Amino acid sequence: MSEDASEAAPSIPVIDLAELVHHDRAVRAATAQAIRTGFGEFGLVYLANHGVDVALRDRLFDQFVAFTDRPEAEKEPLNAAKIWFQRGWTPPNTERAVVAGGQPDFKECYFAAPVPTESALSIEYPEICADNVWPDGPDSDFARDYQTLGHQLHEAGLSLLQGVAMAMGLVQRTFDRRLEGAPHVFRLLRYLPLNEAQIEQRVLWGEEHTDFNLLTLLPGGRFLDPDGAPCARPDEGSGLYLRTRSGEKVRGVAPEGCIVAQVGQQLEILTGGALLATPHVVTAPRTPGYTRVSGAHFLHLHPHEMVFPLEPFRTEEAIRAYSPPVLAGTYSMKTLVDIGLAPPTALDGLGYRHYGRLADLRAEESPKA
Repeated sequence: MSEDASEAAPSIPVIDLAELVHHDRAVRAATAQAIRTGFGEFGLVYLANHGVDVALRDRLFDQFVAFTDRPEAEKEPLNAAKIWFQRGWTPPNTERAVVAGGQPDFKECYFAAPVPTESALSIEYPEICADNVWPDGPDSDFARDYQTLGHQLHEAGLSLLQGVAMAMGLVQRTFDRRLEGAPHVFRLLRYLPLNEAQIEQRVLWGEEHTDFNLLTLLPGGRFLDPDGAPCARPDEGSGLYLRTRSGEKVRGVAPEGCIVAQVGQQLEILTGGALLATPHVVTAPRTPGYTRVSGAHFLHLHPHEMVFPLEPFRTEEAIRAYSPPVLAGTYSMKTLVDIGLAPPTALDGLGYRHYGRLADLRAEESPKA
């Protein structure tokens, strides 16, 4: 934790999703205002009555830890480098934040899509919209629990997005209708143990960054001691921290029974900067050997949607800040290149790719020797 970090942020709102459909208009309005405050200042709110099964989460975490403990040779067939790590296993030290200066995050991950993706997208975006792969097959407990928990998080996100629309004075389904059929992904993460030298260098588990998607749901996590047993937070400086709009760093710990929702870059852009993509960092304990397991569900705009301020937020300042408009699918490809998951050659697939056709025709017309 940096010296300017604050241990508590009591003003981060707790949003009761049930109150977004309350019969009392005043209750709905107050909840919407709390969303506007939380997402506008912190880029983050806590969710109550979210419908996420905590026992299921813990069971899935146990299964994921067991998977990460397997020999690398057993995990390697699920290495998804060819599809930019958007499904299957991401080996340790692969992803890096844009501002990390080349330093990868100390974690290994698993990616899967818990809700169906529009079938045509697998042709247009074969890496981003690939099929799920599973270590023990699609009928394993791991696959079933993974998709069930991811679906629960997705439903909570859709409910919250309707509240976001209400908070911003928009039509109720302004946001959630823009993500139907998109390649939403649920990721499990295990942050790796650090040694004494890495701790002295203040190596981070996850460098400070903002998520590039629309909305992120975090179901919570757990620390594991050097023997692999669940434990309390090893020290006061370890865990998730976020940076507010004013630049203050505060610790992000959901109240008991709540989960976390964060604003992604796409939602910030759609609202012309009225909502804040959450800068956040995951700091490691000051004691060697500890790990942490957690999860994150990423809701994305449909790849055909435009990443550009919506009309009510299209001020000259916003247009200048978030131009030029770009398709969400292109935005995702560029970001995956930026964070080291996709190769730079991925960008060669953008735009017209048939310039060679004219050269071939001209070659056919050339006089024969």
